[in-house]
Amino acid sequence: QVQLVESGGGLVQAGGSLRLSCAAPGRTFSNYAVAWFRQAPGKEREFVAVVSRSGSTIYADSVKGRFTISRDNAKNTVYLQMASLKFDATAVYYCGAGSVVTIWASEIGSWGRGTQVTVSS
Repeated sequence: QVQLVESGGGLVQAGGSLRLSCAAPGRTFSNYAVAWFRQAPGKEREFVAVVSRSGSTIYADSVKGRFTISRDNAKNTVYLQMASLKFDATAVYYCGAGSVVTIWASEIGSWGRGTQVTVSS
């Protein structure tokens, strides 16, 4: 189990940008693949993006070209840069870490508590 702490959520206008951070205090984050998922009210948790230990990435089709996941192993932090935000991006965003690269929530070993992103008009 890895303790994960998300930050950077908030209220943003449609079309705007936001950067989320996922930190793993006291851990060697470079040993893990890290993914972002999101969960809107009444919906299942859905995959957003994942970055492998080597830095390769996979994105959900719905965010491809607008979101960028990256990692700074020196800071034990993974980022999710979100641009051109749409109303349907409103959700709680969770980061998850694991030993394998996955797009499935069931395969994530550790989760943070999430950070709320709200896109307004």
